[in-house]
Amino acid sequence: MNEADRTRIETFITRWAGSSGNERANYQLFFAELCDALGVDRPLDKGRILNDPYCFDKDVKIFHPSGKVTPGFIDFYKAEHFLIEAKQGGNTGKKGTAKRGTNTYLREMEKAFTQAVSYARNLPRKPPFLLTCDIGDHFELWLGFSGDYGGYGARRDIGLAELRKADIFDLFVDIFTNPQQRNPEKIAARVTREVAGDLAELAKGMEAKIDPQQVAQFLMRCIFTMFAEDVGLLKEHLFTEALETRWINNPKTFKPEVEALWQAMNEGTNFGFYGQLLRFNGGLFAESQAFALTKTQLEVLLQAAKRDWRNVEPAIFGTLLERALDARERSKLGAHYTPRSYVERLVKPVVMEPLGDRWIAVQAEVKQLLNAGESEPTANQRKKAIAVLEAFLTELREVKILDPACGSGNFLYVTLDLLKGLESEVLRRLEDITGVTQLRLDINQVNPSQFLGIEINPRAAAIADLVIWIGYLQWHFRRFGDIPPIEPVLREYNNIECRDAVLEYDRIEPDVDAAGKVRTRWGGRMMKSLVTGEDIPDPTDQVTIYRYLNPRAAVWQEADYIVSNPPFIGNARMRDRLGDGYTETLRKVYKDVPDTVDFVMYWWHKAAELVRLEKIYRFGLITTNTISQVRQRKVIDFHQSQKNPIQLFFAIPDHPWVDEGASVRIAMTSAELTTAKTHKNHQIGIVIDEGKAEILDDITEKIKIQWRNVGEIFSNLTACVNFTSACVLKSNSILSSTGVKIHGAGFILNKEEALAMGYREVGLPTRNNDVIKKYMNGKDLAGYSRGFFVIDFQDFSKQKASQYPEPFQRVIETVKPEREINRDRQRRENWWLFGRSNKQMRRSLQNLSRYIATVETAKHRVFVFLENDVIPDNKLIAIALDDAYFLGVLSSKIHVKWALVCGGQLGPTPVYVKTTCFDPFPFPTPTDTQKQTIRELGESLDSHRKRVQATHPEITITGMYNLLEKLRNSEPLTDKDKAFNQKALVSTLKQIHDEIDTAVFAAYGWEPTLTDEQILENLVSLNTQRAAEESNGLIRWLRPDYQAPGETYAQQTLEGIATETETPIIPTQQQPFPKTLKEQLAAIRDLFRTQSGEWSAAQITAHFKGANRKQNIILECLESLEELGILLSHTENGMTFWHLAEVGKAG
Repeated sequence: MNEADRTRIETFITRWAGSSGNERANYQLFFAELCDALGVDRPLDKGRILNDPYCFDKDVKIFHPSGKVTPGFIDFYKAEHFLIEAKQGGNTGKKGTAKRGTNTYLREMEKAFTQAVSYARNLPRKPPFLLTCDIGDHFELWLGFSGDYGGYGARRDIGLAELRKADIFDLFVDIFTNPQQRNPEKIAARVTREVAGDLAELAKGMEAKIDPQQVAQFLMRCIFTMFAEDVGLLKEHLFTEALETRWINNPKTFKPEVEALWQAMNEGTNFGFYGQLLRFNGGLFAESQAFALTKTQLEVLLQAAKRDWRNVEPAIFGTLLERALDARERSKLGAHYTPRSYVERLVKPVVMEPLGDRWIAVQAEVKQLLNAGESEPTANQRKKAIAVLEAFLTELREVKILDPACGSGNFLYVTLDLLKGLESEVLRRLEDITGVTQLRLDINQVNPSQFLGIEINPRAAAIADLVIWIGYLQWHFRRFGDIPPIEPVLREYNNIECRDAVLEYDRIEPDVDAAGKVRTRWGGRMMKSLVTGEDIPDPTDQVTIYRYLNPRAAVWQEADYIVSNPPFIGNARMRDRLGDGYTETLRKVYKDVPDTVDFVMYWWHKAAELVRLEKIYRFGLITTNTISQVRQRKVIDFHQSQKNPIQLFFAIPDHPWVDEGASVRIAMTSAELTTAKTHKNHQIGIVIDEGKAEILDDITEKIKIQWRNVGEIFSNLTACVNFTSACVLKSNSILSSTGVKIHGAGFILNKEEALAMGYREVGLPTRNNDVIKKYMNGKDLAGYSRGFFVIDFQDFSKQKASQYPEPFQRVIETVKPEREINRDRQRRENWWLFGRSNKQMRRSLQNLSRYIATVETAKHRVFVFLENDVIPDNKLIAIALDDAYFLGVLSSKIHVKWALVCGGQLGPTPVYVKTTCFDPFPFPTPTDTQKQTIRELGESLDSHRKRVQATHPEITITGMYNLLEKLRNSEPLTDKDKAFNQKALVSTLKQIHDEIDTAVFAAYGWEPTLTDEQILENLVSLNTQRAAEESNGLIRWLRPDYQAPGETYAQQTLEGIATETETPIIPTQQQPFPKTLKEQLAAIRDLFRTQSGEWSAAQITAHFKGANRKQNIILECLESLEELGILLSHTENGMTFWHLAEVGKAG
């Protein structure tokens, strides 16, 4: 802010201060002159630029559920910057102008806020700043970088005269020109990264001579000291000043003097000429040990001290600090961290939405109390309103949040921050009513004792405690300015417990076998084989297996809500990461948890159990996105089927995440009791765009999520159609299977090795052709085939296998050493056989010249024929059917859609699970003509692809279907695509698939125009029908000669299932009308949430028993909910209709 800026702003303030009158006449001139005073461009006349990105009276369309669109006008708007609604009060209360400082005036300003929020919801993108303005008096400002402006109480008041202040002037300039400069998350992320880099450099130099744990404790004391002086808890930046003027010049004085400082901070005593310090206590400074640092190290510490510690973001600070203090993690400092907005995505629906619903009801009740008459509220009315607000504050201060895998505390901090924000809104509402600033300096407020954690890593647990206190004190100074908190500043609540969160035990000891020998396992080290020179397991690398004495399930602290991000350790890695003894003990202790699940599901089980026991209200957990797969979701199924079952109310099945600095895929799931009276539609979020950010801290802005309100979320994290209810059909039994698991790379041969052992592709087969077979895995089928072979001794005895000398010798040299240290006794003893030979699959493929195969995990669901002499790997699903009719049905849109929703996912890639994709799938019952048509198309599909690949070996199945997807989506083709299409004949492939789809729809008797959801509903319904038939003895075997030899097979044609017509909304059964005002408001709000559409007051009244005599009360409730922005209304033909504000938004 320079002198010219001061002159312009002074002129503006002098001209407009204290003005009153009609805002419609004054606001455009006021804002135009504000632009001049700020030195920014005025908006152009409306209509000059397409869509008017910067203008007065911005047109906005308000969308209603009925389809009606009503016009709105934003007073002042700049896209991606701000939205301003203007009002004008007065100091005398003239007619048509509310008197400033009265309840009527406050209501008018709140209406302006509600109107502004309504407009923002109907814009393509919400602007980061929302303002209301009383012309000539003050601005009210809300930040919405996260997409949520909060309530009216979340505002910041800025008087007109405050524009003289340089920081306020600069703020307004940024609002008009560069709003992202004020994005708190970006500011905090940048500062926090700089701080963590300083600390990492310092820690690296210290750990060479000092124990890392002591270094961590020392640096955490330094961190809090630097934070304390920046927020004013220490006088005159004494730590930075001492570093700069004393300790760097004389490093020997640093250790004794900083120890004296920390001792004085702990006890609240004098420190040199700075006088008496605040008493910090809390455990952090109980030990005041410091270390001698070199001049260079002190200079690094000074660099850190000069950072802006007030703006450190605790949500990511803990993660970065943990990396800085751990030598093994330090390389990940530049890697991605879990952004705050990702954490909020789970915390808000689990914790903040139910509390926010309570706050809405409280606000509506307060409004009713204060607005009971035409005049200003009486002292008694104010007293009642204050009592309602104080009761809600007490409720907030009694809420307990638990993170049973809290790490460095980011989930707990984010929850604290959001809860403090809500508390701040309530306090602001009290200030509005009382006219008195709410100085609540004692600990009787939302405080760190309410945020509980369990963490097994001692350093992370200590960081979590520090992070929560920093976040709490940031809120204190944000709200109370320079007023210090009540002493002691830090308190030792012991709310972060350092222990195992899932398993308790008395002690551990080495496990011994029956012979008294200590049990061990291979530790993972490899060695070179003396025979082959290949890497093989080193048998001398043995790790002790431990036994856990008196093991039991861990007990968690009492809480109301649980939010957590437990460790990501897959089921197959649990023994390696946790040890055999721990893994075996854990599985024995948790008898209701299947052995097949990932480690994180033990947290899910415990949280769900606490909900069912009514010890917590609800929980939300981050898990790997495999939770929707059959093996994992058994945990969800269990708790949904027990007494007092749970329900999922929120889920994001597949979301990017950061784990140990690496990008991973996760799912978010949240659950509560099915009897919970939340009265809300459940919500599923689908990530539809993950555009890459150029700057690390911009990553969250690029992610777009499409939200769906649904009636029920199933254990596979889908909704509407309950695929999990589909039964396995006998008609499809014993036909599909994963391929073999060889468990030994030595079984695999390239073509030259196979030929050298006597294998013959043409001519008379040799003896070794019995045990050398062609071999394919998923990559061979979908990509470029390697042309590999495999030594397959099937189920031969060792003696019989040895009759094939060359293959047997190969297995002795390359497989046997690896198998001898295998934990599995069967694989260890039968070292010449595959790990899983799959006898059932082999039986099903006998007497077939070919079979259908599909890649288990693949971007595109493609089915092909393989010759009978090809051994499929376990990443292929083999389907023992050789009729091209079945290939056609499986390749159709109908089956592919079914497989996508009924299967699993590995990251973003679909997984074909035979037990849920094939076994329950109801095939059609076609006429002979229909069946022959599909059969011919199936043959055409398979031969077309094989012919293309024979002509052009470089073309892959994946390549063909990548282009097919483009053609189906009508995407423009590049020159490269067009050239590929000429060779791969993908347009012809599309034509064949289109004809298959048409033929298969006809075979089912369904219209080809069915939506995906209708297709799936029909398939589930048909599955139910087939299961009923089978229970009555009618089984439509797919391959009766193999599945049911000797049985008579009767073909019974069923009529196709017609699509259901849309049923009208049936009015709900009348509910009793609540007696208390708070309950009445909640009942009306919940009715809108569970019923779509828009409603008149009379229609709402009809939903409640005995409410006819209380139409006025219902109308007042509707108006109160509208003032709060929960409902929107519009008038049509003289009648007012209301609908849920969230439903009315466009897009």
